[in-house]
Amino acid sequence: MNSLDSVYLGRAPKVGDLTLLASGKVRDIYTIDDERLCFVTSDRVSAFDVMMPQGIPHKGRVLTAVAVHWFENTRDIIPNHLLSTDVDELPGLSADEREALRGRVMIVKRCEPTTVEWVVRGYIAGSGWKEYQKQGTVCGIPLPAGLGFCERLPEPLLTPTTKDDDHDLPLTPEEARERVGAAVFDPAKAASMALFARGTEELAKIGIYLADTKFEFGLKDGELLLIDEALTQDSSRFWPADQYEIGKNQPSYDKQILRDWLETLDWNKEAPGPDLPSDLIDRVSARYLDICEKITGRSAEEVSS
Repeated sequence: MNSLDSVYLGRAPKVGDLTLLASGKVRDIYTIDDERLCFVTSDRVSAFDVMMPQGIPHKGRVLTAVAVHWFENTRDIIPNHLLSTDVDELPGLSADEREALRGRVMIVKRCEPTTVEWVVRGYIAGSGWKEYQKQGTVCGIPLPAGLGFCERLPEPLLTPTTKDDDHDLPLTPEEARERVGAAVFDPAKAASMALFARGTEELAKIGIYLADTKFEFGLKDGELLLIDEALTQDSSRFWPADQYEIGKNQPSYDKQILRDWLETLDWNKEAPGPDLPSDLIDRVSARYLDICEKITGRSAEEVSS
């Protein structure tokens, strides 16, 4: 047990000389100075908005590796907030802390996030499918009749949401434009669609369909930047192309294994979450490592060491 075990299972440990700014379900954000933040991605895992008692080994390193891959390979579309992943640049860390944080740190520019999450959908699933069944629309956008569950949309759609502590609420594109202003909305929409197209193209080469994903943007000295994470398993729905079939739930390269197992339990989907068996944890971890290797080319040994 090292001094940062709570990075994996608990919430927001003290880290070197850094000041905690915010703690989420998976990621903790620390202040380095007036210009830089440190994002630490943990191995915590949640399902149905409930944190599980156990983490998923290597999950934080996987998500960091995948996010960094996309940040580095989409700078031609839009600049982003990533400065470094070098844990040795962080002040005041002990040797144990450096070892625990290695591979799960992003040092980033400090930005002012927009008040919208920029969701792009290429297929009709999830909440979009429920709305379509009732109204023939997704986020108020009319769609052709007769689309099947998980069918590819005629073209990708921007379906933004609010960013609320309790529950994100859908917005029409017009409502999102009013919320952030045209000067932010127009370039953010253009970047979202271009990033989705890039992700779709690159993932198709390795046999993966990008069903939907969300992006976040922030402003730094008036410049719009891609921030937070991009095209990761936790922010996207990845489907294996060789198993795709319209009209049914698709297998997914994320924590769907965990959700499916939880659905077999007599559990009310309220905290506390049930203890996870070791074989399930191993299978979820292997799934995260597998997709990481497919996307980044980095082996499980490289990511987990």
